[in-house]
Amino acid sequence: MAIQAHLVELERKHKVLETELHDALAHPSTDDARIAELKRRKLMVRDQIAKLRQTTTSLH
Repeated sequence: MAIQAHLVELERKHKVLETELHDALAHPSTDDARIAELKRRKLMVRDQIAKLRQTTTSLH
């Protein structure tokens, strides 16, 4: 069950990053480096979610 809890936490983090990115893009004064960092972090979390899902699928 720890894997499921970790997956839920990663999905929550992904949603938070998505919201932050959306807000940053809505403000033209946001630094491009900040936007790039948010995108990078969001992609990293998405990749972690995909790997975890693949692991849980292979366990069944």
